[in-house]
This record gives sequence, structure tokens and C-alpha cells, in this order.
Amino acid sequence: MAINAFPISSRIPRRALVTGGKARLGKAIVLALAEAGFDVAIHYRGDTEAAEETRKEVVALGRKACLLKADLAREEFVSPLVEQASAALGGPLGVLVNNASTFERDEWDDATKESWVGHMKPNLRAPFVLMQAFAKALPKDAEGMVLNMLDQRVWSLTPHFISYTVSKSALWTLTQTMALAFAPHGIRVNAIGPGPALASVRQSEEQFARQCASVPLGHGTSPEEVARAALALLALPSVTGQMLALDGGQHLQWSPAAAAGSVLEE
Repeated sequence: MAINAFPISSRIPRRALVTGGKARLGKAIVLALAEAGFDVAIHYRGDTEAAEETRKEVVALGRKACLLKADLAREEFVSPLVEQASAALGGPLGVLVNNASTFERDEWDDATKESWVGHMKPNLRAPFVLMQAFAKALPKDAEGMVLNMLDQRVWSLTPHFISYTVSKSALWTLTQTMALAFAPHGIRVNAIGPGPALASVRQSEEQFARQCASVPLGHGTSPEEVARAALALLALPSVTGQMLALDGGQHLQWSPAAAAGSVLEE
């Protein structure tokens, strides 16, 4: 992957923590950071074998890597992650990527306290706890960036996946709020809102292809594009409190399929 030509500030420590970094979009971001010269702490919840493969790929790129296993729904495991990552990598972190999240379907008429809390803890509370720890540990003469992985649906709300959608919308509000709170401390807080990038566990390849074709540009994004966007946000020193929607225009709420057969009249 080509690294962005725009330089990343030398005041950002070259160490990063990526939650949910063992696979999919998280892995792409981990490898992009390694290619950009960062040592990376890879958080994961399960499948140690896959996490170890990702760690080896980072090492093959000439960077340090460590694995941190934790359930982000349990705060006693969340709170120490920044300190553990810093200790394993040999210094303070300069980048925090809140990528891990729970994504389960519930509707207004079947959502429960359990489904609500089950999304809010890993998708909202854990990122906040990690941001607190990250900011407190950053040296006063350093700069840092937090990247929160959201979803284009925070700009294009649907009545489905109630708990997930609310948790991500709240994280978008938190992204902007913390951008203001952290600005005096040299920390930028941004977000990426992917549209269709990879088929979900609930989708067949055919269903995913139809979803990609339904957006205005007629195609979705890719893990590699998401990773490049992460590096771009890291390299742009005046950008904070922003979400970059990589979704082929999906958040604009217009579908070529829905418009098929319609006639525009002047």
C-alpha cells in the first residue's frame, strides 16, 4: 500500500493501539500504520490464531507488535489497555483507533435492556474510557490522534438495529465533543463512517454485491481504502471533529435502484 505523501507530524509518538485489530477493517488499519512506521498493539476478543497472524505481518514489516485480549464490555479489562499497550511497545501511544464494536440486530419492539447495554458498553463506554486513558498518558510536548470507527448510518438513520445505531450515533457526538475537549492538549479526534466494505456474517456475496450496487456511485469501499483514509486523517494536522464517510454516497439516501423507472421532469 502506498503511504500518504503528506508527512505525519514528528510530535506524534510512533505507537498505536487498534481495538478489534486482528481482522477485517481493523487489520487493514493495523498494517497501514505499520507501513507508516508505527509499532502497533493489536486488541482482540477471540481467535488468538488470527490475531497472531496479524501480529506476524506487522513484525514482517519491521515494526513491533503485541497482542492484547480483552472483552470491551467489561470495563475492568478496558481500563488497563492503554497502559498495557504502552508498556509492551516501549513508550506512550500517539494513536488510538476505536474500531471494535458489537453489531447485532434489534428492533424497537424486541430490544431489551441486555441488547441495549450489550451495545453501549463496547461501542460507546469503552471508547470513552480508552480516550481518557490515552489523553492522560500522552506527554505534554506530544501530539496525538484518536480515530473512532463509526458507520455511515449516523448520517442516514434507519429504524433497524436500534441499539447499534444509537450507540454509533452517540459515539459520533462523543467524537465531536472530545475533539473540543482535547484540542488544547494537542489531540485530534476524528472518525470514519464506512458504508459497504465487506460482507457481514448475515450476508451472502450476492446480497453484498446488490448492496454495493445500490449506492449512488454503484460501488462500496474496501478495507484498503479505509486504511488509506485513516492515514490521511492522521497526516492532516488541522482536521478534528470530522467524520469521513467512505460509502459511495450511501449517506445521501438516494439509490439508483429506487430511482429506476422514474422520470425527472423539468
